[in-house]
Amino acid sequence: MTETRTNAAYARLVARFDRIGALDEASAMLNWDAAAMMPPGGAASRGDQLAVLAGLSHELLTAPEVAADLAAAAEADGRDPWQRANLLLMRHAHTRAISLPGDLVEAATRANSACEKSWREARRAADYGQVLSRFTEVVKLAREEAQALGGALGLSPYDALMDGYQRGIRAADVAPIFAAYEHFLADALPRAEALAAEHPAARMPAGPFPIPAQEAFCRRMAERIGLGFDHARLDRSEHPFCGGTASDVRITTRYDVADGLKALFAVLHETGHALYERGLPSAFARQPVGSAAGMAVHESQSLIVEMQACRSDAFLGWLGPELAGAFGPDPAYEPGNLARLCRRVGRGFIRVDADELTYPAHVILRFRLESALIEGTLQPADLPGAWNEGMKRLLGIVPPDDAAGCLQDIHWYDGAFGYFPSYSLGAMAAAQLMAAARRDVAGLEDALAEGELAPLISWLAGNVHAKASLYGFNALLQEATGTPLDPAAFQAHLAQRYLA
Repeated sequence: MTETRTNAAYARLVARFDRIGALDEASAMLNWDAAAMMPPGGAASRGDQLAVLAGLSHELLTAPEVAADLAAAAEADGRDPWQRANLLLMRHAHTRAISLPGDLVEAATRANSACEKSWREARRAADYGQVLSRFTEVVKLAREEAQALGGALGLSPYDALMDGYQRGIRAADVAPIFAAYEHFLADALPRAEALAAEHPAARMPAGPFPIPAQEAFCRRMAERIGLGFDHARLDRSEHPFCGGTASDVRITTRYDVADGLKALFAVLHETGHALYERGLPSAFARQPVGSAAGMAVHESQSLIVEMQACRSDAFLGWLGPELAGAFGPDPAYEPGNLARLCRRVGRGFIRVDADELTYPAHVILRFRLESALIEGTLQPADLPGAWNEGMKRLLGIVPPDDAAGCLQDIHWYDGAFGYFPSYSLGAMAAAQLMAAARRDVAGLEDALAEGELAPLISWLAGNVHAKASLYGFNALLQEATGTPLDPAAFQAHLAQRYLA
């Protein structure tokens, strides 16, 4: 086969994935709008719109000529590493797509959209029964997808779903890491609680905190750490998230007039995601290799900003006076109190409000339950009871109702199974990356003490953002830090922050 023909095949693939990427971007914007702007009456139409876009994307990816072009392009020699990686990821995406019938893709998209809207009402009412029938359909379709994907990829059903969020990571990799963390937590949590009890309780700022003032402050902080609003928006939603596209990033948060810190740290978290998206290489926009390296990597970028940098003593020392300037003087903004306030340890029901020591317990619970749901050893009707039992085992507490239990997260009700492990893998990776940045970047702590994240973001831009999907999760960490994932870095960080 001539070089001209193989290059032409690759060029056709690039053009096709550019179109697929554009469709996926349109879906991302519609999903953002559904969460942030859309009136309730638009839900049915939005489900149809997303289903059609998903179907069109699926048709483009599964067209017969794609397999021929993949085979032809693979015979070319001399491609650069980015092109080779792009071709590998194209083949992987094609393998996943052809294993799923188009009608199943559309049916799952519609079911997920309908269930997600029903979940909103069920959570408000703290009544799992309101969403059970729709959720049962979501789980049924997710199992069908998982079976089909697993057969094509040679993976278990749950591993096949995990592969869609962080390629190359399996349940067998995650389970021992989580078991070791559960053992660590059983000793560390009571010790951290005892140490915290030796100090005065953290004082809450007096408030109230008007939402417009919070919004202005959150926007200023996002800009301070590097997010340009010529390519971004900050809006409100029921669940904070980062969406949109690399050139039009949409971050959201929710505000509480009694607590001015919740929204702030949610925005700092989502800004970490946004900076990663903005830092992806534009030369490979809409190509598989130009996308983020997976959700565990994405979480590492949000958590290194929020938890590692912005909750550090250095940054909090700078942040206190900024908060006082925005909301009025308050002894709560004194450095020691602010540190205790932003790093409180406690056994709580809500994942998004959890401290970084107990947060992995929430993820471990979800990992175990969602894998059981997909494998069929747990039925949707039994989820609330299983949730409560698992929470009691991990943290010794039982939720008072479904809203504080199995209804608190959107993910499952929107069909996102296999995602949750990425949160804690990302936290572990963030600790490892921060340790490497402290080693490599002179004056990093001094910069944080001045409210400057530019040196850290610059290091991440070169070592993570610009690499996109050129490497897998462990290979990326190897390149950036010198070793693949090492959970010991996270435990060392927690010990230094909470047990010293």
